[in-house]
Amino acid sequence: MAHIELGNDAPGIRGLMQYRPETGKVLNELAEVLLRDENSLTRGERELIATYVSTLNQCRFCSASHKAFAAAQLPGGHELVAHACSDLDTAPISDKLKALLHIAGHVQQIGTAVTEKDVALARDAGATDIEIHDTVLIAAAFCMYNRYVDGLGTFAPDDPASYDQMAQLITTQGYAPRP
Repeated sequence: MAHIELGNDAPGIRGLMQYRPETGKVLNELAEVLLRDENSLTRGERELIATYVSTLNQCRFCSASHKAFAAAQLPGGHELVAHACSDLDTAPISDKLKALLHIAGHVQQIGTAVTEKDVALARDAGATDIEIHDTVLIAAAFCMYNRYVDGLGTFAPDDPASYDQMAQLITTQGYAPRP
């Protein structure tokens, strides 16, 4: 049960977005741009950044949902995502993605934890300035989303299949409808 009466039974951020559709619209639009628009990082890679930060923040709903969203879009699926979130340095992902996830992890701690060395390592691994920018923005946005979801005590389903069902919708329809 959420800390406030939402007037709906939707889990996590979905319930909050139904409660305040005017803010939900903007938050969904931001997620759509960050996680689904054209980008040199794949949708799965960007979902993995969201998952990694949500896992570090211990946000049960966001980490479970974005794990499913990333797994649905990355070769290696759930196993790869779980490995990256539990032991980043040995995960079978590119050095570029590892460097970007390290940056995301520093943003999760505090923005000033990101150093010139972190950025140089990402560039040396092939990351572009836009990829570094987008990684920092995804990480920062998910710190906000995670705190929003957990700060209001929203419901997180226990059944992993419910997150896989959400993944089907997100991967086919996205976060925000386009005109």
